[in-house]
Amino acid sequence: MQDRGNGILISEEAEIAEGVEILPNTQIYGAVKIGKGSKIGPNTVIENSELGEGVTVNASQIYDSIVGNDVRIGPFAHLRPNSRIADGVKIGNFVEIKNSTIGEKTSIAHLTYIGDSDIGARVNFGCGCVTVNYDGIKKSRTVVGDDCFIGCNTNLVAPVKVESGSYIAAGSTITDDVSEDALAIARARQVEKAGWAKEFRVRKEELKSRQK
Repeated sequence: MQDRGNGILISEEAEIAEGVEILPNTQIYGAVKIGKGSKIGPNTVIENSELGEGVTVNASQIYDSIVGNDVRIGPFAHLRPNSRIADGVKIGNFVEIKNSTIGEKTSIAHLTYIGDSDIGARVNFGCGCVTVNYDGIKKSRTVVGDDCFIGCNTNLVAPVKVESGSYIAAGSTITDDVSEDALAIARARQVEKAGWAKEFRVRKEELKSRQK
């Protein structure tokens, strides 16, 4: 390892193109390749991975993965081994990718887990989505086609396939395949009980009075 100061450590095996910007507290381990025009750090760890040109990695960790050109990662993202990220992808804050392929210009902006999945191009994931890959016995894959829209707080329970052009309504738990260009809604119907909250507060105050 080469200590460059400011908390920067760079493996002697690393191949870093001329002009790449390495910011403080960045550690690069093993056989890492980074293409020209990239900006890495601060507070970043990269190990045995290949990054293309024009990649930005901010306060994130990448292990045994391949990242294409013009990809934005972080802050606080985690690429676990065998992740394959195509050109123009956005991986935002608190996103974890594991053993998955992500197609071109897909956006996974925040608070999402993508594991054992094959995601197409130009897919938009809302906040708080999960590919549910483990049933306690085995791990299964999720497949999402091109140009899909995955609403916030969606669970995709593998094995499951979402065909191209589909929309998943926010708050859905998808257990069956979704056909092309469909809208899938999988959530309980909203029920409103008028005055319930007011009655509950009265009961709560009565209970407090008895406990004094």
